[in-house]
Amino acid sequence: MKPILTTDNIVLNAKVSNQEEAIKLAGKVLVENGYVNEHYITKMLERERITSTYMGNHIAIPHGTDEGKKDILTSGISIIQIPEGVEYGEGNIAKVVFGIAGKDNEHLELLSKIAILCSEEENVERIINAATKEELINLFNEVE
Repeated sequence: MKPILTTDNIVLNAKVSNQEEAIKLAGKVLVENGYVNEHYITKMLERERITSTYMGNHIAIPHGTDEGKKDILTSGISIIQIPEGVEYGEGNIAKVVFGIAGKDNEHLELLSKIAILCSEEENVERIINAATKEELINLFNEVE
């Protein structure tokens, strides 16, 4: 089984000009690493138009609509670190964008892990300031 998070799924110090670009980058990483097919990105953008995936604390978790589930090949997470932040609607600034794709309802488990990790402001700061991809993987693996 393919790991949910690898160094290939992480982009450090990304520079994006807007929310849509951030979502597309999170989706592109999932596509390039074999978690979803290209159509899933369209479903991620669609989900965002329905309801914002901004979670507060500089965190956004874009994911596809229920319809997009058929575009998921295997569960995975992409992490886009945007230290300078990107406007994410309604004056919110996202500095970390987690793209998620959960096969067979695994998305709830993925969301839960991210929520637990990001519930501590100190962890969010560590994610925003991480200098290596391994740091992010270690942080993520600390969550049970």
